[in-house]
Amino acid sequence: MEIATLNEKIYCSVFLTKKSFWLTLLYRMTTFFVPFLFLNLGIQKRTCMSFSSQKNFNESRKQTGYVPRKEATQKTYDQLGFMSGLEVHQQLLTNEKLFCHCPAGIYNDDDDFNAEIVRHMRPTLSELGEYDGTALMEFKTRKEITYRINNENACTYEIDDTPPFPLNREALEHALEISMLCKLNIVGEVHITRKQYLDGSIPTGFQRTAILGIEGELELPHKKIRLIQLSIEEDACREISDIGHKRIYKTDRLGMPLIETVTYPDCVNPEEVREACNYIRFLNRSTGKVRTGIGAGREDVNVSCKGGTRVEIKGVAHTKWIPELTHNEVFRQWALLRIKRILNKRTSATAWKISYQDISGLLRIPLLKNAGKVMAVKLPDFQGVLSHFIQPGRMFADELSGRLKVIACLEHPNLIHSEELKPQLGKEDREKIIRKLQPGEKDGWLVIWGAEADMPTALETIEERCRMAFDGVPKETRKSLPDGTTVFERVLPGANRMYPDTDSIPIPLDDQDIERIGQHLPEEMIARYNTLKNQGVPEDVYTFLFSKNLFPLMEKIIHETDIPPVYIGTFLGEKLKFALHHYGARWPFPFKILSPLFALLKENQLHHQLAESMLPTIVAYPKMEFDSVLTAIGFKRHPEKEILAHIPILLSKFREGKIGIDKVKEHNWIMGHLRKTALGNMDLSVLSEKLRQLQ
Repeated sequence: MEIATLNEKIYCSVFLTKKSFWLTLLYRMTTFFVPFLFLNLGIQKRTCMSFSSQKNFNESRKQTGYVPRKEATQKTYDQLGFMSGLEVHQQLLTNEKLFCHCPAGIYNDDDDFNAEIVRHMRPTLSELGEYDGTALMEFKTRKEITYRINNENACTYEIDDTPPFPLNREALEHALEISMLCKLNIVGEVHITRKQYLDGSIPTGFQRTAILGIEGELELPHKKIRLIQLSIEEDACREISDIGHKRIYKTDRLGMPLIETVTYPDCVNPEEVREACNYIRFLNRSTGKVRTGIGAGREDVNVSCKGGTRVEIKGVAHTKWIPELTHNEVFRQWALLRIKRILNKRTSATAWKISYQDISGLLRIPLLKNAGKVMAVKLPDFQGVLSHFIQPGRMFADELSGRLKVIACLEHPNLIHSEELKPQLGKEDREKIIRKLQPGEKDGWLVIWGAEADMPTALETIEERCRMAFDGVPKETRKSLPDGTTVFERVLPGANRMYPDTDSIPIPLDDQDIERIGQHLPEEMIARYNTLKNQGVPEDVYTFLFSKNLFPLMEKIIHETDIPPVYIGTFLGEKLKFALHHYGARWPFPFKILSPLFALLKENQLHHQLAESMLPTIVAYPKMEFDSVLTAIGFKRHPEKEILAHIPILLSKFREGKIGIDKVKEHNWIMGHLRKTALGNMDLSVLSEKLRQLQ
């Protein structure tokens, strides 16, 4: 019994030992494989979930309420709280630059220079001991600025090696004349100040500027626009390239006299903004004392919506872009306000922060072949935000990409994200990123790459812009694109960038000088507009007439020749415009030669319609004598009776062999045969009437 009992105990002990072994083994296998199993299930769940970036983009566009500009009404803009104002810049027509004696208006090609100067910019404190936000942002970029200098149009003043010369009096008088046209209150003394620019566009790091007039107004055809001020300032360099941490400028435009007209945000729809901008440009040109052509006039457009903030669209080169730009900008802000509401419902901005992992070498795609450092960034609670509609063809992820380009100097393409409409990563690479970041179902993620030294700035930029999304619309300056959208350019400057120029003394303005300048002001633009309207000149030619300042020429021709205003307005606004674009015109075209042309036709008793045949040759060869032009086009004199005598013959020829006669076709056919002979010898409208009488 004792032996049997002992064996049973031994057996039970062995059995329990084996059972414990298997239980232990099972436990260890469970603890090892189950998390791995759930991890894979989580990856599968996150990679295969039903979220669609394209659907989210389309739905967010719909929820934002975006409509194309052609479908928008005033009610649309009223609901958005559309507000817009302008800063219109115009170069003055002077012989010299504003603060030195270098010639103004001499330009050179990008590779035409005599020297290069390299500089690095740093911010300075304002009078209140504060730094301007824009200056700090530009300092982060660590840009190396190169200036290409041509001895023909630059001197030591432009590179800040010489103090400024006295302000150009010719430019000052031109600017004061325009200020009075704008009904501004002229200042008693001109104080020159410095405005910081650390983007490198001015080698000194600041622009000299001075306010000449405040609180004026412009009377447009349908409303009045209030003006804040008009300033005179020096123009900046022209940018050649901006790649990575290197930016190159040329200094041919630097220092040229420029005026800036600033309006209140009185425009309530995109078309009003364009109309106001055109009016200011036409007013400036009406003096004949401003430069015209590419780059001579540029506009900054300020836009905001209800609940948004002022955003500046910088350097709009063409007024025709303004409606689309302002339309898209107000909806961009409206979309950002919707994103603000979404994020604040999900989480608190104070607790929000990014997390990131170094994944250099993890992804095998051609785009990252030469990438220095590759970082994966998790954006908590940002699912649906990255692919949220912002502008036509753009989503919130593009806001991040734009800032990475400007601030961290990461060239495009500079990011891949979890909500791309056309994914650049395959399933395997996406799973690798998810394993690294472990994002939740409501999280977004992105991948950035570039030089290792740029990564801290890039990560800081991403977190900063995402935090701004909790507040809605950040104050910023944006660059206009031809398609009507915009991209980030810099933080919106503040008042801290302004301080007095200690190198320049105040300039008192005598009442006698102001009165003298005021005696030679051109007619107000609204008066010219009303004159054309009363004369019956078609409105579709007004823009060309005013943009080329042809109204005085038109009045001169009418006064000297008694030609009907409708004809001269149409000739200058339609036929001349067409000829300039199709017959090899050389700019600037000498418009004044058209006055003696019509005078010659009147003197020689030739009908003024002959000018239409002469115009192509005159446009191509403006120095050719008018008699030579007549010979070149084969003009010959014919008495009116001789021309009219051809009508019966042509009528008979047209009707020969025809049963039914189309009177309109017959009329057009005969006029086509007689037009060249009649042009200049008789009024074509008289010929047309004579033909109708004989039909």
